[in-house]
Amino acid sequence: MRKVKIFAYISLDGVMQPPGDDDYANGGWMTPYRSAAGAEAVAEAQGERFDLLLGRRTYDMWSGYWSKAKGGPFADALNAAKKYVATHRPAGLEWGPVEALGPDIAEGVRRVKSEDGPDLIVSGSTTLTPVLFDEGLVDEIVLIVYPVLLGRGKRFFSDRVDPREFTLVNTKASPTSVLIHTYRHVGSLNRV
Repeated sequence: MRKVKIFAYISLDGVMQPPGDDDYANGGWMTPYRSAAGAEAVAEAQGERFDLLLGRRTYDMWSGYWSKAKGGPFADALNAAKKYVATHRPAGLEWGPVEALGPDIAEGVRRVKSEDGPDLIVSGSTTLTPVLFDEGLVDEIVLIVYPVLLGRGKRFFSDRVDPREFTLVNTKASPTSVLIHTYRHVGSLNRV
Protein backbone atom coordinates (compact mmCIF):
# COMPACT_ATOMS: atom_id res chain seq x y z
CA MET A 1 0.00 0.00 0.00
CA ARG A 2 1.23 3.47 -0.87
CA LYS A 3 1.83 6.08 1.84
CA VAL A 4 0.43 9.59 1.88
CA LYS A 5 3.14 12.01 3.02
CA ILE A 6 2.27 15.61 3.83
CA PHE A 7 5.17 18.01 3.16
CA ALA A 8 4.74 21.37 4.88
CA TYR A 9 7.16 24.26 4.54
CA ILE A 10 6.37 26.28 7.64
CA SER A 11 7.58 29.10 9.86
CA LEU A 12 8.19 28.51 13.57
CA ASP A 13 4.65 29.74 14.25
CA GLY A 14 3.08 27.36 11.72
CA VAL A 15 2.49 29.72 8.78
CA MET A 16 2.75 28.04 5.39
CA GLN A 17 1.75 30.92 3.11
CA PRO A 18 3.53 30.41 -0.21
CA PRO A 19 6.57 32.64 -0.65
CA GLY A 20 5.65 33.36 -4.27
CA ASP A 21 2.18 34.68 -3.35
CA ASP A 22 2.23 38.36 -4.35
CA ASP A 23 -0.83 39.00 -2.14
CA TYR A 24 1.11 37.98 0.97
CA ALA A 25 3.12 40.74 2.68
CA ASN A 26 5.95 38.38 3.71
CA GLY A 27 6.43 36.68 0.33
CA GLY A 28 9.93 35.38 -0.22
CA TRP A 29 10.49 34.41 3.42
CA MET A 30 12.05 31.04 2.51
CA THR A 31 14.59 32.28 -0.01
CA PRO A 32 17.44 33.32 2.34
CA TYR A 33 17.39 29.89 4.00
CA ARG A 34 17.64 27.67 0.92
CA SER A 35 20.70 25.45 0.71
CA ALA A 36 21.92 22.43 -1.21
CA ALA A 37 22.01 20.40 2.02
CA GLY A 38 18.40 21.34 2.82
CA ALA A 39 17.25 20.43 -0.69
CA GLU A 40 19.08 17.10 -0.40
CA ALA A 41 17.36 16.32 2.93
CA VAL A 42 13.93 17.11 1.48
CA ALA A 43 14.67 14.97 -1.61
CA GLU A 44 15.70 12.10 0.66
CA ALA A 45 12.41 12.39 2.59
CA GLN A 46 10.46 12.34 -0.69
CA GLY A 47 12.21 9.27 -2.03
CA GLU A 48 13.59 8.67 -5.50
CA ARG A 49 10.15 8.17 -7.03
CA PHE A 50 6.87 9.67 -5.91
CA ASP A 51 3.51 10.75 -7.23
CA LEU A 52 1.72 13.96 -6.27
CA LEU A 53 -1.61 14.38 -4.52
CA LEU A 54 -2.71 17.98 -5.03
CA GLY A 55 -5.66 20.26 -4.52
CA ARG A 56 -6.85 22.09 -7.62
CA ARG A 57 -5.41 25.50 -6.65
CA THR A 58 -1.99 24.02 -5.94
CA TYR A 59 -2.12 22.00 -9.17
CA ASP A 60 -2.94 25.14 -11.18
CA MET A 61 -0.14 27.18 -9.53
CA TRP A 62 2.43 24.42 -9.91
CA SER A 63 1.50 23.52 -13.47
CA GLY A 64 2.03 27.11 -14.58
CA TYR A 65 5.59 27.02 -13.27
CA TRP A 66 6.88 23.43 -13.18
CA SER A 67 5.53 22.37 -16.59
CA LYS A 68 7.95 24.91 -18.12
CA ALA A 69 10.89 24.07 -15.82
CA LYS A 70 13.42 21.91 -17.58
CA GLY A 71 16.46 20.23 -16.10
CA GLY A 72 17.40 19.66 -12.52
CA PRO A 73 16.43 16.64 -10.45
CA PHE A 74 13.54 18.33 -8.62
CA ALA A 75 11.88 19.69 -11.77
CA ASP A 76 12.39 16.36 -13.55
CA ALA A 77 10.86 14.43 -10.63
CA LEU A 78 7.81 16.73 -10.43
CA ASN A 79 7.20 16.61 -14.15
CA ALA A 80 7.54 12.80 -14.26
CA ALA A 81 5.29 12.21 -11.23
CA LYS A 82 1.67 11.28 -11.79
CA LYS A 83 -0.53 14.06 -10.44
CA TYR A 84 -3.73 13.03 -8.64
CA VAL A 85 -5.90 16.13 -8.32
CA ALA A 86 -8.75 16.81 -5.90
CA THR A 87 -11.07 18.87 -8.06
CA HIS A 88 -14.73 19.35 -8.91
CA ARG A 89 -13.76 20.72 -12.32
CA PRO A 90 -11.52 18.21 -14.07
CA ALA A 91 -11.41 20.18 -17.34
CA GLY A 92 -8.05 21.79 -18.01
CA LEU A 93 -5.84 19.23 -16.30
CA GLU A 94 -3.05 19.36 -18.85
CA TRP A 95 0.15 19.01 -16.79
CA GLY A 96 0.46 15.27 -16.84
CA PRO A 97 0.49 12.50 -16.34
CA VAL A 98 -2.64 13.50 -14.43
CA GLU A 99 -5.86 12.02 -13.07
CA ALA A 100 -8.78 13.65 -11.26
CA LEU A 101 -9.69 11.83 -8.02
CA GLY A 102 -13.42 11.96 -8.74
CA PRO A 103 -16.36 13.49 -6.86
CA ASP A 104 -15.60 11.69 -3.54
CA ILE A 105 -12.07 12.88 -2.72
CA ALA A 106 -11.58 10.54 0.26
CA GLU A 107 -12.68 7.51 -1.73
CA GLY A 108 -10.43 8.56 -4.63
CA VAL A 109 -7.43 8.79 -2.30
CA ARG A 110 -8.26 5.39 -0.73
CA ARG A 111 -8.38 3.87 -4.22
CA VAL A 112 -5.05 5.40 -5.25
CA LYS A 113 -3.39 4.38 -1.95
CA SER A 114 -4.44 0.76 -2.52
CA GLU A 115 -2.85 0.64 -5.99
CA ASP A 116 0.76 -0.26 -6.68
CA GLY A 117 3.05 2.70 -7.10
CA PRO A 118 5.31 5.12 -5.30
CA ASP A 119 4.32 7.13 -2.24
CA LEU A 120 1.99 10.10 -2.65
CA ILE A 121 3.36 13.53 -1.75
CA VAL A 122 1.02 16.35 -0.70
CA SER A 123 2.54 19.83 -0.60
CA GLY A 124 0.91 23.22 -0.31
CA SER A 125 -2.67 22.00 -0.46
CA THR A 126 -4.14 23.69 2.63
CA THR A 127 -7.73 22.74 1.75
CA LEU A 128 -6.96 19.09 0.93
CA THR A 129 -4.74 18.43 3.96
CA PRO A 130 -7.51 18.69 6.63
CA VAL A 131 -9.71 16.32 4.59
CA LEU A 132 -6.90 13.77 4.53
CA PHE A 133 -6.45 14.08 8.31
CA ASP A 134 -10.21 13.83 8.92
CA GLU A 135 -10.39 10.63 6.87
CA GLY A 136 -7.33 9.04 8.52
CA LEU A 137 -5.41 8.94 5.25
CA VAL A 138 -2.14 10.58 6.37
CA ASP A 139 0.78 8.22 7.00
CA GLU A 140 3.62 10.70 7.48
CA ILE A 141 4.20 14.41 7.96
CA VAL A 142 7.44 16.05 6.87
CA LEU A 143 7.75 19.47 8.47
CA ILE A 144 10.35 21.73 6.89
CA VAL A 145 10.63 24.38 9.60
CA TYR A 146 12.21 27.76 8.83
CA PRO A 147 13.73 29.88 11.63
CA VAL A 148 11.30 32.79 11.27
CA LEU A 149 8.11 34.03 12.95
CA LEU A 150 5.58 35.42 10.48
CA GLY A 151 2.59 36.13 12.72
CA ARG A 152 -0.03 36.11 9.97
CA GLY A 153 -0.86 33.84 7.08
CA LYS A 154 -2.33 30.44 6.28
CA ARG A 155 -1.56 27.89 8.96
CA PHE A 156 -0.66 24.26 8.46
CA PHE A 157 -2.63 23.02 11.46
CA SER A 158 -6.23 24.15 11.68
CA ASP A 159 -8.78 23.84 14.46
CA ARG A 160 -10.54 21.23 12.31
CA VAL A 161 -7.93 18.50 12.86
CA ASP A 162 -8.79 15.86 15.46
CA PRO A 163 -6.09 15.04 18.04
CA ARG A 164 -3.61 12.52 16.64
CA GLU A 165 -0.30 11.08 17.71
CA PHE A 166 2.85 10.88 15.61
CA THR A 167 6.34 9.58 16.30
CA LEU A 168 9.55 11.20 15.10
CA VAL A 169 11.38 8.92 12.64
CA ASN A 170 14.01 11.30 11.28
CA THR A 171 15.31 14.81 11.72
CA LYS A 172 17.97 16.79 9.89
CA ALA A 173 19.25 20.33 10.10
CA SER A 174 20.45 22.39 7.18
CA PRO A 175 23.42 24.76 7.52
CA THR A 176 20.91 27.65 7.37
CA SER A 177 19.00 26.43 10.46
CA VAL A 178 16.11 24.87 8.54
CA LEU A 179 14.93 21.69 10.29
CA ILE A 180 13.45 18.76 8.37
CA HIS A 181 11.39 16.55 10.71
CA THR A 182 9.68 13.36 9.54
CA TYR A 183 6.84 12.00 11.70
CA ARG A 184 4.96 8.72 11.25
CA HIS A 185 1.26 8.53 12.17
CA VAL A 186 0.60 6.39 15.25
CA GLY A 187 -3.14 6.89 15.69
CA SER A 188 -5.67 8.88 17.68
CA LEU A 189 -4.31 10.73 20.68
CA ASN A 190 -5.16 8.52 23.66
CA ARG A 191 -4.35 10.08 27.00
CA VAL A 192 -5.39 8.59 30.32
